Amino acid sequence: MDKSNAKKRLEKLKAQLREIDYAYYVLDRPMMSDAARDSLKDEVEAIETQFPELITSDSPTQRIGGKALGKFKKVKHEIKKYSLDDVFSYDEVREFDSRVKRFLKLNPHEKIEYTCELKIDGLNMSFHYKKGIFERAVTRGDGVLGEDVTHTVKTIKSLPLKLREEVDLEIGGEVYMPIKSFEKLNKKNDKQFANPRNAAAGTVRQLDPKVAASRDLDLFCWALYSVNGQRSKVKCQEEMLQQMQKFGLKIDTNYKKVNGIEDAIKYCEGWHDKRKKLSYEIDGVAIKVNRLDWQNRLGRASKYVRWASAYKFPAEEATSVVEDIVWQVGRTGALTPVAHLKPVLVAGSTVSRATLHNIDELKRKDVRIGDTVILRKAGDIIPEIIKPLPKLRDGKEQKVSMPRNCPICHSDVKRKEGESAIRCSNSKCFAQDKERLSHFVSKKGFNIDGFGIKIVEQLMSEGLITKLSDIFELKSGDLQLLDRFAEKSADNLVEEIEKSKRVSLGKLIFGLGIRYIGEETAGLLAQTYCGRTISDFITKISKEKLDDIEEIEGIGEKVARAVFEYFQDEDNVAQLKQLENLGVVLARSVGVEAKSGVIGKTFVLTGALKGFSRDEAKQAIKNAGGKVSASVSAKTDYVVAGEDAGSKYDKAKKLGVRIVQESELLRLVK
Repeated sequence: MDKSNAKKRLEKLKAQLREIDYAYYVLDRPMMSDAARDSLKDEVEAIETQFPELITSDSPTQRIGGKALGKFKKVKHEIKKYSLDDVFSYDEVREFDSRVKRFLKLNPHEKIEYTCELKIDGLNMSFHYKKGIFERAVTRGDGVLGEDVTHTVKTIKSLPLKLREEVDLEIGGEVYMPIKSFEKLNKKNDKQFANPRNAAAGTVRQLDPKVAASRDLDLFCWALYSVNGQRSKVKCQEEMLQQMQKFGLKIDTNYKKVNGIEDAIKYCEGWHDKRKKLSYEIDGVAIKVNRLDWQNRLGRASKYVRWASAYKFPAEEATSVVEDIVWQVGRTGALTPVAHLKPVLVAGSTVSRATLHNIDELKRKDVRIGDTVILRKAGDIIPEIIKPLPKLRDGKEQKVSMPRNCPICHSDVKRKEGESAIRCSNSKCFAQDKERLSHFVSKKGFNIDGFGIKIVEQLMSEGLITKLSDIFELKSGDLQLLDRFAEKSADNLVEEIEKSKRVSLGKLIFGLGIRYIGEETAGLLAQTYCGRTISDFITKISKEKLDDIEEIEGIGEKVARAVFEYFQDEDNVAQLKQLENLGVVLARSVGVEAKSGVIGKTFVLTGALKGFSRDEAKQAIKNAGGKVSASVSAKTDYVVAGEDAGSKYDKAKKLGVRIVQESELLRLVK
């Protein structure tokens, strides 16, 4: 990017960030997540690093905090408030450690004691006490001016109105809203808050303290700015936390003193997943030099303190630029628009692709080639684009229209009335076959180790596999002549294929790739139509009518129709029988074998049970190999009648269906 284009991009980014900050800090109406905003700010910092002459005083990188809301009395902080420098990788954490050592002129190999504290995702505040009596609460604001929010903060039950000692204090802390309180608030409120942090900020800024009192805020204290107008006499960060506890202030007890930066990194790693079990949200770990005399020597830079750093957990949202939008063909023939992105780090991994789901979603979000977009990634879920940022457009962006032909086989693309998906009309399309075969050998299907999509594509291109049964006819000699295969790797793959021949019925059904059938639905069908062999299964399910399949609890009309049509197709049934001929057998558990009196039987529950909840009774029946239906019919084997049994009981009597009590159900399933 040359200087001219960099300047144009920078101005658009700054304008967008000003709008975001105004909505978040002034109007209390966030437009996007903090992670997404940080991603835009990172882009500003990258441009300014490359072209430092473009830095101006209105840049978000030159400002510590946001503008005060203006509804409340403005207060000048007695001690200016500084931020912690955010870092996003462990290499940056190590670089922070190196900077500390260089500044203190220590040996690079010397281990420094750090105090690691969970970084609460809330509202940064200062709390003032006079002679042990709570006097005032002030928001951080821009670090110089904050807002007096004493009337709302005073409603927080964990904030002591009187300390255990008569001292003058200024405390730094975080006001937050517990996750359960946030969920409760959003259930009863018309206005939906985006996250607990925003809910806490909105609550603190309420004019009516009664509203704040009803929302169950909480707080943690983490800094002791002054005691009786002077610095605290404690010698380290850990002692400071302990002294605040002695005063009667609430702190987060999950902190830990560590010896050396590698132990600090281990602390961060440990909390990456454990944080999900907390009753409040955290967005990282504050790593602070433990010795307070060293903190004083390190001091502050223009915006950040030098003695601490905030490691931020991998963001689940970020911004990137759409470089292209292509159509991907799935195993059912559905065409999915996939955005090719400028690579960006999100949720701990570099992302360069994101799904747009279908043509309707693409149109609704109005995502264009060249757009800057917000994308989200949670864990192992495929990234998705949340929305574009139209104000960053420069007029060169391109709209994408619905394709007329399949991008792989060039057959016509069709769309059924009432469906959002568009599909390739060619059932023998190479792309569909590739996805179907990859689905079949995947972990949730036959789980053939080493048989990834690249191998599937290679074997299809060589004509070695075209259908499911071909996989079980592969020989080592067939593979050894191909690229990527030597004798050992060919033998290994054939061995893995052989091992996969013993498979549970649920995995077999899932692997077939029937439309709408996921792992859970495959399990329901396996419980309903279980048999000793594949032939038994085929016999049972092929005889079923569409209505019979619809009666299975947990299976709706669309799923039932897809299953019915699949097993009415002679080619599909022939393919299953061929798998059996090639040695594929069903793996069965001893527990299910022992309960032969329940296997395949249909139960209907009516009335209140004493020893089971309704869900527990259903699960017990399913675990024993039975199936549960929502309605009574001539095909029902048992009606389990509890107290106050209703119309299902009467219908069972009329049809002559066996009615059992709870005690007999216990005997059957145990």
